[in-house]
Amino acid sequence: FTWLGYATALIALAFSAAIGITFLVLGCALFQNWWPMFVLFFYFLSPVPTVIARRLSGSLDSSSSALIELCIFLTVGIVISAIGLPVVLARTSVIQWGACGLVLAGNVVVFLTILGYFFVFGNEDLDYSSW
Repeated sequence: FTWLGYATALIALAFSAAIGITFLVLGCALFQNWWPMFVLFFYFLSPVPTVIARRLSGSLDSSSSALIELCIFLTVGIVISAIGLPVVLARTSVIQWGACGLVLAGNVVVFLTILGYFFVFGNEDLDYSSW
């Protein structure tokens, strides 16, 4: 990638994240029930284990370690919880199924955006100790 490629990728990722959040807000606003907004906590928590694993192990491309496996397990648990929360809310009639569908569509878009971020910017040699 060149700097122009990184800028284009960053703009595309920002656009797709905005689309995912728009699905979430539509799922809440159209049905006038804001309980699905709790999915935002999962959006913020999902990259945390991966960032911790990269900081402590150096890279995710090398051989597998217990820390990397634990962080992948925690990330998958967070993503599954984000998918399960609107389904449970819809099953218990707290939200309508239409809202659940919009929230799930937003989940797919946002989590693919987060995955895309790690694919595009994950191979870069960033020094996390400079933070």
